[in-house]
Amino acid sequence: MFSKHSKPQNRIDSLIGVGTKVVGDLHFTGGLRIDGEICGNVIADPGKASTLVLSEQARVSGEIRVTHLVLNGTVIGPIEANEYLELQSKAKVTGDVKYKTLEIQLGAIVEGKLAHISEATEKVVSLKVSGAESK
Repeated sequence: MFSKHSKPQNRIDSLIGVGTKVVGDLHFTGGLRIDGEICGNVIADPGKASTLVLSEQARVSGEIRVTHLVLNGTVIGPIEANEYLELQSKAKVTGDVKYKTLEIQLGAIVEGKLAHISEATEKVVSLKVSGAESK
């Protein structure tokens, strides 16, 4: 039912602590935990597995694109979690959310659209038009 990579990894490579504010886009690989504030997009390398953890104190104003996201803070902007999204009880999202696997706890708030990423939407099929031409 679930792939072996559907849950986030436990390894955190980088930390943005409480009281730290980053202005600008943040690109990362591996695991990142945010306890501070980001004013910009948080984007993981699309070719590698990534885990982003936002604590209860965390605030992101911008787009988030990662493989795995565990959210207990505030996000103002769209989210795309290509594998797994966990919205914990203090999570507040203002923006549209795309996910493949979703876990949501009582108390989490999403002000936006929830859209499932399915295998079918990732495949593009071209149709051949057949027919005889008359001369």
